[in-house]
Amino acid sequence: MTPGAAFSDEEPFTVDEIKDGWSLFDDEERVEAFHMLPRPEAEDFFLLLSSIDQAHLVQALPPPERRSWLRLLAPDDAADLMQCVPAEQRPGLIALLDDVTQKDVTGLLAFAEDDAGGLMDPRYARIRPDMSVDEAITYLRKLSRERMGTIYYAYALDAESHLLGAVSFRDLFAAASEKKVRDVMQSELVKADETMDQEALGRLFSRHKLLAIPVVDAQDRMKGIVTADDIVHVVQEEATEDIQKIGGTEALEGPYLETPFWSMVRKRAGWLAALFLGETLTASAMGYYEDEMKKAIVLGLFIPLIISSGGNSGSQATTLVIRSLALGELKLRDWWRVIRRELGSGLALGGILAAIAFVRIAIWGHLGWANYAEPGTWIIATTVAVSVIGVVTWGTIAGSMLPFILRKLGFDPASASAPFVATLVDVTGLVIFFTVASLILIPQLAHAVVGH
Repeated sequence: MTPGAAFSDEEPFTVDEIKDGWSLFDDEERVEAFHMLPRPEAEDFFLLLSSIDQAHLVQALPPPERRSWLRLLAPDDAADLMQCVPAEQRPGLIALLDDVTQKDVTGLLAFAEDDAGGLMDPRYARIRPDMSVDEAITYLRKLSRERMGTIYYAYALDAESHLLGAVSFRDLFAAASEKKVRDVMQSELVKADETMDQEALGRLFSRHKLLAIPVVDAQDRMKGIVTADDIVHVVQEEATEDIQKIGGTEALEGPYLETPFWSMVRKRAGWLAALFLGETLTASAMGYYEDEMKKAIVLGLFIPLIISSGGNSGSQATTLVIRSLALGELKLRDWWRVIRRELGSGLALGGILAAIAFVRIAIWGHLGWANYAEPGTWIIATTVAVSVIGVVTWGTIAGSMLPFILRKLGFDPASASAPFVATLVDVTGLVIFFTVASLILIPQLAHAVVGH
């Protein structure tokens, strides 16, 4: 498909076809495909795009067209778009908005992108507590026609914008018309401070099952609302970031295919270099136990088995703990409960793998499929089995504790990536393996030599 004139001789695309091919189009092709849509369908499609795709499209559109598309967005969505463009281009795009929205967007951009203040919509249904129910319903009907967005609740504020209570549309319509708003509103509210982190905000939505949460400042003055629709994107963003970190890379700033090549390399190279340097300690550990390796060359056969067992168990534990910390199921104070639980789990899992290893080595030795030297199959099987129990138990404890340590030091627990845990356990696993071998296998070899 030739860029630019690619669509000139084709039938107009449908919205579904453009959605399917959007990630494959370059900027010129996106603009041409977008122009093929009738205005109503183009508006719906534009509002469905992610903020970064909206930003790329607006920047690719001819300057005279940008104003009408930017003015489709609610202030919080417009602020999200502005976050996706270079800082030097923001003033020009903000100037295309109407005066009220400009003020709202500028205020939102003053907050950190991942704070409640940066996510909130400053447009919300504000009513007075001394209004009658009929007056409130009439006002909200008019407001819903004049404003974009969805109104879930109406918020009762005093003259200084302090939040006094909230009432749902359902409760308003069910109430007697002569009652006052203060008689039907809920005064015990779930609120979010404007500096609350988006991850904590997501847990607040999950816990209370609300459609919208009011955002207030330190003086309890209402600043805006965050809706469940907004938080869906936040949850997806946080989960994506955590998964990328657990995989052993820095979080990407955009979709995979839209991340510049060298940016992708830079974000992956740092972790890989650190892990590579960590793995060099494995060679150091093997060098330290060189004498044991010479006395029992058979030990080398089981090194991959030992270190992979510890790395796998550690990766399992760290993944479970990271996710539980992210969901708020675990707090820092729970570390002792976790370590006791993982100690038991490590011993049980190590015991299962040790039994498998013992049986496998015994069968191979008995059938003659592996020519194990003195002192024989059983002592080798015992050495490996005991080592597996120790390595798996250590890996499980290390993997479960590392996220707690990082959280305590102020780092993201997701930085305790599975590759990082595996590297850590590889080195210590070798130490455990050769220590066990020096206590069980090497003395038996020495005894066998003396016997001969």
